[in-house]
Amino acid sequence: MLNSQTNPESVQEIPPHGAMTMEEFLENDVEGYEYVKGELVPIPPTSIKHGEICSNICIFLGLHVRTHQLGSVYALGTTFKLVDRVVKPDVAFLSTARLPENKYIGSPIPPDLAIEVVSPADLHYDVTEKALAYLEAGTRLVWVIEPIAKTVMVYRSETDFTLLNYEDTLTGEDVVEGFTCPVAELFE
Repeated sequence: MLNSQTNPESVQEIPPHGAMTMEEFLENDVEGYEYVKGELVPIPPTSIKHGEICSNICIFLGLHVRTHQLGSVYALGTTFKLVDRVVKPDVAFLSTARLPENKYIGSPIPPDLAIEVVSPADLHYDVTEKALAYLEAGTRLVWVIEPIAKTVMVYRSETDFTLLNYEDTLTGEDVVEGFTCPVAELFE
């Protein structure tokens, strides 16, 4: 498998698991993978529903963030460095105060809000571990959206989390001030 580079002469083969440092991963921006504790971990394939939910979040959250000049919303594929991993959340938010100067590289800091939409191939354990890794790295709020059950698990810390169902309202709390959205609208 090859990673994608704008210069075809610089296309490199992806090394076997454990053969790439975090710095090399960041330099090469390996598509289709995240870097977790020294390992290249493939990003599982998504579904049409997954794409619809991500689009809905980008529209609702992005419009609110832009209207109130709160920062920037990022779609899948944008890299963020955590303590021992480089991740590509489905959607992320960085406040204006934390935006990196160089926007042409992955973010050297974790997002303020990370949003993961569970894919058909995702394991519950892995999704929970990733949510907790965001929090450990300094992400203030994590939303894990489950398309089948039509729920959102809101993580504030390892011990402070809330499950929202289809009839509840999702808020940005003090991370994305003023943002509200009925959970049901994420799935329409």
